[in-house]
Amino acid sequence: MTATHTTTIPQATTDAPAPAPTGRASTPTSGTASGHPASNGRHPVEMLKRRWPTALAVALVILTTADDASGELADTVGAFGDALPLLPLLYVIIHQVGNPRATWPVLGAGVAAMVALGAQDVISQPVALVAIALAVLVWGAVRGTPHGRATFGVQAAGALVFGALALIGLAVDPDLGRYLVAAGWFFHGVWDFVHLKLDKVVARSFAEWCGVVDVLVAVHLLFLL
Repeated sequence: MTATHTTTIPQATTDAPAPAPTGRASTPTSGTASGHPASNGRHPVEMLKRRWPTALAVALVILTTADDASGELADTVGAFGDALPLLPLLYVIIHQVGNPRATWPVLGAGVAAMVALGAQDVISQPVALVAIALAVLVWGAVRGTPHGRATFGVQAAGALVFGALALIGLAVDPDLGRYLVAAGWFFHGVWDFVHLKLDKVVARSFAEWCGVVDVLVAVHLLFLL
């Protein structure tokens, strides 16, 4: 018999290098393609564009109150007391017009009326403004209102309350009057922000602007030495 020999060939034991990944690298979930963080919309220029009524209000108050510290308290209280009835009057008129887009033109007309009233000595500014507000309210009661009786009643109450605070604040001693006039400006600022929240009667930009002006004027009157 012939013996059969089987030859075993050893297998290669060397490790092959791992294959390179074929998938694309994951993209970042935030930021820009250049690696810089994405803008969160809080760039100063963008904020100024959105909050321009606030910026305008702050600038206006700074300009109009810059010299009050060196002036007489009675003059300052008188100036802001004279202007206070204009605020609810604007709401009453715009309410009757029924179009918030008329807000800023009505404000311009109101400022012009204030200047004209200040140039004459026949009737005081707050008395004239309160009289105009009452006339518009009577007009609304007779002819009807575009926003309904409930809103008309709220605007009428506001005109009467703020007008009364102005007239009483001007009639009493300036040391007391400053607090009454300041209360009128402050609470009308609250009035503005409520209308801004509800987006009713006046333009939103005006409500924001007027609210900031009112609160800053109230603080100025309270801390004026």
